Amino acid sequence: MTVLFLLAAAFSLYTVIGYPVLLAFLAKRAQPVDKAYLPRSVSVILPVRNGERWIGRKLESLLALDYPLKLMEILVISDGSTDATESIAESYASRGIRLLHIPASGKALALNRGLEEARGEILFFTDVRQELNPKSLRNLVACFHDPAVGVTSGELVIRKGQTAAESNVGLYWRYEKWIRIHQSRLDSVIGATGCIYAMRRELARPLPPETLDDDVYLPLAAFFKGRRVILDESATAFDDPANLPAEFRRKVRTLAGVYQVIGYYPALLGPGNRLWLHFLSHKVARLLLPWALLILAATSFALPDPWRTLACSTQAAFYGLAILDWAVPETSPLKRVTSPLCTFLVLMAASLCAVAILFVPARKLWKVR
Repeated sequence: MTVLFLLAAAFSLYTVIGYPVLLAFLAKRAQPVDKAYLPRSVSVILPVRNGERWIGRKLESLLALDYPLKLMEILVISDGSTDATESIAESYASRGIRLLHIPASGKALALNRGLEEARGEILFFTDVRQELNPKSLRNLVACFHDPAVGVTSGELVIRKGQTAAESNVGLYWRYEKWIRIHQSRLDSVIGATGCIYAMRRELARPLPPETLDDDVYLPLAAFFKGRRVILDESATAFDDPANLPAEFRRKVRTLAGVYQVIGYYPALLGPGNRLWLHFLSHKVARLLLPWALLILAATSFALPDPWRTLACSTQAAFYGLAILDWAVPETSPLKRVTSPLCTFLVLMAASLCAVAILFVPARKLWKVR
């Protein structure tokens, strides 16, 4: 039991701290991107279902991009919307917006409809909620001057939260973004930022109907053709922070999508993946981390004293403070401790729940925020 405890502890420390340290060291051998802006034809693909709250603002954001409108086609694919989404989109027809309608079939099939209609050299994928920096598309397109680049992802900037929980969701995203930046410098990120990424049209392929992580599936199509998938920090989208329940649902879906992606691309786990170590250390380890923590807790009781007392009391304090967060007022100084721990615990619970993809249809894991 002691050996199992030590293995679980070592794995947990490597996943949270050790891998980022290793990545920072390896990324010193950065592969620069040869950027140069050369206007190319672009198809903007915007899937949406019941997005009347955001669609008008989003279309204005797209039309305000610092990019030649004559080189852009903007495709709005309504996935069975039942609110005013389609009428709002249709009101922009005179400004070059094309509305495509499909029966409610899921995001993957909405994207496939967009891929069928797209004629641009570059595909630009975005979501309905996030506003875009006007320079975003120009900066993404500039990366394709480098022939090694197949996909270029922008950066999602989470606005400051009003509560400690919202701020800590943003903190987690900054941690995740740091890892992705360094993976990009080294070679490639395994996936893109779903609300702001672009790829060469000839590298795209139709998605399986129930794909959960389209922003991983499509970039991997380019990656396994020998191209780089990079992150460009100068291309930004802006979103409001999610509350913990919404972030929990999102993480269940995206982590369940990792299980899917391994099924779609089994080469990820073998020598055919030039970033094998990074995929295991980042994506797979995130799926295994909560199980390691459970093993850590269970085996603590079998340790000899005084290690049993130390391990059990440390974990009891950790989880106790995380649970206590629900009762701690926002104005309390203790919130600075309890809120990050609670956020971590919720994300670990989401990772555990992601295994549901093995037992339930993928469509049941989609939730609208």
